[in-house]
Amino acid sequence: MTKLSIIRLNTILLFFLGITSCSSQTDTGVVVAPPNTNLTTTGILCDLNESGYNASDSVELNYTYAWGCTEDERLLTANGVPNHDAGTVRNDRDTVLEQNVSASFTLMPAATNTATAVGGGRGTIAFALNGVKFDPGTAGTCDDSGDNCSLVGNVGQWNIEALGQNEFSFGIDANNAHVQGLGTYHYHGMPEGLLTELGNGEAMTLIGWAADGFPVYARYGYSDAMDASSSVKVITGSYQLKETPDANRPDTDLYAMGSFSQDYAYVEGSGDLDECNGRVGVTPEFPEGIYHYYVTDSYPFMTRCVKGEVTVNQGPPVNP
Repeated sequence: MTKLSIIRLNTILLFFLGITSCSSQTDTGVVVAPPNTNLTTTGILCDLNESGYNASDSVELNYTYAWGCTEDERLLTANGVPNHDAGTVRNDRDTVLEQNVSASFTLMPAATNTATAVGGGRGTIAFALNGVKFDPGTAGTCDDSGDNCSLVGNVGQWNIEALGQNEFSFGIDANNAHVQGLGTYHYHGMPEGLLTELGNGEAMTLIGWAADGFPVYARYGYSDAMDASSSVKVITGSYQLKETPDANRPDTDLYAMGSFSQDYAYVEGSGDLDECNGRVGVTPEFPEGIYHYYVTDSYPFMTRCVKGEVTVNQGPPVNP
């Protein structure tokens, strides 16, 4: 049994300093982050590490990751190799290569009501517990005509989605992941293999840390965000496909709605989460409540923005 499979409450030292202002709830029921929240994630998964061999055809490498904490920072060192099956190699681009992952996160995340985009050269939006990064966007674009599209070339203004469409193939595997040109394996959505390794079934499961230091959970959450005794359900995002395509969008006869990021709009209250795919609520690790993100089965699949301040190193810039 790996350390990841035993990181439940009986191995976690809770060290929560409390929220100085009450969480607020919108008329639509989504609990949003209050400003100037003072808390700490100290003591949560501060001694987590694993090494092993991944025999997948597209990997055949050793994987390693280690998490630790200083007085005020959470530190990650890893080689970016997944600790689960990564599918089958189709070409050289799909071959996973070792990376030099070194990142740090604040242990005292500061919640705000402002959504800040992360990515596009600024850094990685989040890292999973196994040291693999989350990079939900792509460098794929189309021009207005739809005749000129590239999965890597940034040729137009219409941003191609990796998930939720069947018009373009990014070589996504069963973990909603693929390999970038430099051999970097990364997730665009639900990391199914990691969830299998964690082995928690239909339970609320912490799977990583976002760039602002807040925790990331996968798929399941409490039906009442502030009540740990409420039933667990599949959490959904609050983005919906637009009824009418944006002006100058490539024809929907060429590319169905959902092919591009611009095809979605945030509709407050249509799901469980805010515009950054997060909410305030209680979790197994934070029974007093904390702002936290979700990886969801619905768009945006993984947050494209953060609600907290990003003040520490999140590793190298995002690659195409």
